[in-house]
Amino acid sequence: MTAARKASTAEKTLKATLMKSTIGAKPVLRATVESLGFRRLNQTRELPDNPAVRGMLKAVAFLVAVDGEPYVRPKRSRYKIWRSRSDKKHQRGN
Repeated sequence: MTAARKASTAEKTLKATLMKSTIGAKPVLRATVESLGFRRLNQTRELPDNPAVRGMLKAVAFLVAVDGEPYVRPKRSRYKIWRSRSDKKHQRGN
């Protein structure tokens, strides 16, 4: 690589921070967060600015904050795996 090419690739980075936990999230979303390189909450990573990374960040935008874009915390966790409630209590008649 030439020096000019290295400088141009170094300039094109995004700073992203993991703001919300992936506990209970769908496995696809959890894998996306892991592939972005996040290991813990509030961890900030510098990621290359390319269409693949931008698409991954868009998929997990409710978990990750990107510098320069406003982060809106979700009101209700729609990304979690919803499980049906137990009917045992109602079957007993209590």
